Amino acid sequence: MRLSGIDLICNRGGRAVFAGVSFALAGGEALLVTGPNGAGKSSLLRMVAGFIQAAGGRFSLDDGDPELTISEQTHYLGHQDALKPSLTVAENLRFWARYLGGEGDAPQAALAQVGLDELADLPAAYLSAGQRRRLSIARLVAVKRPIWLLDEPTSALDRGAQERLAELMRDHLAGGGVIMAATHAPIGLDRAQELRLGVAA
Repeated sequence: MRLSGIDLICNRGGRAVFAGVSFALAGGEALLVTGPNGAGKSSLLRMVAGFIQAAGGRFSLDDGDPELTISEQTHYLGHQDALKPSLTVAENLRFWARYLGGEGDAPQAALAQVGLDELADLPAAYLSAGQRRRLSIARLVAVKRPIWLLDEPTSALDRGAQERLAELMRDHLAGGGVIMAATHAPIGLDRAQELRLGVAA
């Protein structure tokens, strides 16, 4: 698998955020997208996910599933954790697993991998910020998709949860997946490439 972005342009509010941005990731590789606030880190991930359109440039995916779009082969973890407070932890994850095409016992196993299995029957309204983040991370492993797009993935996580996430990311890469992560801080991927975005004039 090879995911590429070529000469990408992002405009927002009539202003050029970035232009001429390119990257290429083969299976097993990670890319850290860094830069100051407003440089377009989140926008770049959202472009790959198909949530916003690039003003120029193009994406390509080689050796992916030819029956699916790039966005259908991605997991996007954004700033906000999309949870329904009245549903339990397990019910939230089962909803997302069904929505994303998962099945079987994957949700319960995913909760164990993020350390939330003992809270499976707790309404999500009672979760801390870090626990909500871990529940969102569980979607990454409940349904297998080769491209992970992670926007500040360690936000609200304590050290133990950060180490667990780093292990999940390393396992994903070892299985041939790719990761793009927008971050201001190290996330435990020492061999990752870096793409630094600067604020456009």
